Formats: sequence, structure tokens, C-alpha cells
Amino acid sequence: MTNKRPLGLPSARLIVIAAVAGLVAGAVAVYVRNTGSGNGEVAADAGACEGTVELARTVDEFARGEVAAMAAATSPRLIDLSFKGPEGQDLKTTDFAGKTVLLNLWATWCGPCREEMPALNNLQKEMGGEDFEVVAVNIDTGSDEKPKAFLAETGVDALGYYRDSTMGVFNTMKKEGLAFGLPVTLILDRKGCLVSAMNGPAVWDSTDAKALITAAKGS
Repeated sequence: MTNKRPLGLPSARLIVIAAVAGLVAGAVAVYVRNTGSGNGEVAADAGACEGTVELARTVDEFARGEVAAMAAATSPRLIDLSFKGPEGQDLKTTDFAGKTVLLNLWATWCGPCREEMPALNNLQKEMGGEDFEVVAVNIDTGSDEKPKAFLAETGVDALGYYRDSTMGVFNTMKKEGLAFGLPVTLILDRKGCLVSAMNGPAVWDSTDAKALITAAKGS
């Protein structure tokens, strides 16, 4: 198996991806400054996350091919991040307890994000259900007009519309060493504990990705 860098430390390849994404975006750089507007926390919680480290090790065996950049968590971490739901309601990652979650942050100005959204949509169509959900959180600032138009234009119809126009969810993840650019993706277990994470795009409807998610679900 390829040796991976510790969770949160980007590889040279991913730094290039992030830089290219910034050029594609034009006016908005992929390296977002931390404005201190975090709206949640990532806390160590060995009790709540008992067993997650072993699951992370198992899932890491499937981090290959199209999802080789996914890095396993090495310590129990309960993810508690806040954003808005489809009806504008307040939600937290802890509200998804009981489901394995693929949490993805994206923006319309991020080229790689736009490219991977249809694959995330396909993954939700094929594997989404009571035990798993793709939670793709848009972090565009301003109104809902641009992200909703993009989803409609690209036929993304299976994903729930999750949103954080304050970018607080990104800034919190950045402070905790989980995000350095977009897209960023976390896998959370059924208790809301971090299993693994990656910065950069992936082909989420690939055979490799589906095998990874199946392992994360424990089935």
C-alpha cells in the first residue's frame, strides 16, 4: 500500500490541483483566508468515537485508485459542523447520526468542484438511503441563485441542497487542519466521527469510490 501523509497535510499533487482550481475560479482564490467565522467544532472525543480508529484502518485499505488521496483519521474526532438544510433550517453534522456520511464542500467558482458534482449525484442515486448520504454543502457567498442554477443546469437532482453562505464550515475545517482548498471531502461514521478526509477532487461514482463507501458503512 502507498504510504500516505498524515491527515490534513496536502500532497504536492493536491497543491497543484488546488492552485489550478484557483486559476479556473478567476477572481476567487482557492486558498480562503480564515475570517474567524467558524460555526462548529471538531473535538477529540475518545468515548463517543470508540471503534472509529479501527474502522478508519479498514477503510484505508480501500483508499486506492480514484480515491487514493483519502487519508485515514488517526485519532477519534467528533465532527460538529453547522449549515443550512433544503428548507433553510439549521442543521448540524450530528443530525445525521445513524448514517454514514460523505460530507463534501463545494462552490460554483471552484472548477474541480463543478466537475465532480455529477459523480457525487450518481453516488447518492446508487448508494444513498437510510444508512448513507452524500451531504454536499455549497459555500458560495451571497444568494442561492448561482448554486441552484448550477445544479439545475448540470442535472444534479439527487443531492439535498445544503448551504453555508458564511463559509464558517470551511473556516472551521481549515483551522482543524482538515481543509486547505476546495473541494474537500470527509467521511463520517454513524456516530458522526471522522473516518477519513481528502482535499481535491475524485471520481465519486467510480468502482474505487463505491468500494470505499461500502467499507465505511461496515457492510
